[in-house]
Amino acid sequence: MSRNESVDVLRKKIDQIDEKIVLLLKDRASLAQRIGSNKSLNGQEIYAPGREKEVLSRVSQLNRGPLSEQAIRSVFREIISGCRALEGPLRVAFFGAEATYAHLAAREKFGASVALSPTASIAEVFQAVTQARVSFGVVPIENSTEGVVAHTLDMLVDSELKICAEIFLDIHHNLLSSGRPADIQRIVSHPQALAQCRGWLASHFPHIPVEEVASTAHAAIAAATDKTVGAISSALAREVYDLKVVAANIEDHSNNITRFLVIGRNATRRTGDDKTSLVFSVKDKPGILHRMLQPFARSRINLTKIESRPIKSKPWEYLFFIDCRGHRDEPRIKRALKTLERSCDFLKILGSYPSGR
Repeated sequence: MSRNESVDVLRKKIDQIDEKIVLLLKDRASLAQRIGSNKSLNGQEIYAPGREKEVLSRVSQLNRGPLSEQAIRSVFREIISGCRALEGPLRVAFFGAEATYAHLAAREKFGASVALSPTASIAEVFQAVTQARVSFGVVPIENSTEGVVAHTLDMLVDSELKICAEIFLDIHHNLLSSGRPADIQRIVSHPQALAQCRGWLASHFPHIPVEEVASTAHAAIAAATDKTVGAISSALAREVYDLKVVAANIEDHSNNITRFLVIGRNATRRTGDDKTSLVFSVKDKPGILHRMLQPFARSRINLTKIESRPIKSKPWEYLFFIDCRGHRDEPRIKRALKTLERSCDFLKILGSYPSGR
């Protein structure tokens, strides 16, 4: 048998497998529709982050190759997204314009079958979810090199919304242009993107001025309309705005990761691998923070993050933000929070949600 005939035979086998996959997807989609009807009758949310995590973890464990775990998870994320759309409409707001990293994070979490709504500000995302114009919102909370997004922290304190999930997105910046590299007379981007590429820019474009704009998408739009502008933006922005890549992966640190939060109106159930986020304030006394953290140590609760923010109305007093491993419904978390609350001026649980990694 010739090589071409062998390929033809293999392709016929692939076609047969594809037919089976389509039939199985039809069966899965039918079950999703039945689940959607059940949820509608019981007033349940269409999106269940805990269940999604269970499915993705299970298919990852079942995978024996040759496809990578990432490939399997990507395929099933879109299957879940398509089936979820059959359960009921889902609209998600994100901070920024199309092709920003928040847009990428929302697509990464919810798949291509969800309706995504860009917003002009983090406050607008919170407002859209609060007013039930969308089901969920996606906002940035911190970057591995640039630190926390203070506005998101402030909004979480004032809002009644809850953290429902988290997304960790690897950030890869690209220098994009609609002209030739030699045409670039200024480089524009969001302040954080510029900061994350500061070393690369100093090395490769030392005499070109840089300017801050509202988002990496705004930078791409500027480059699309002016050949003298170079934009630092995402790979998706190249496709959306028909730009050329002058240089790829120009971030100074290869482990450049931004964490995003999914915010919603309802609490998320336990999965067995969860985080809880909270904020509290105390009177300024010697050793007070040490005493506030003791309940977590006694219950052997792992704290993954501690951040402080000044209270604007009370000079030299602070809010402390904590992320810890575990769900607020777990007995050990309940004990620690009850002990903590007795010594707090203010305590708020921002949400318990499936761990993103």
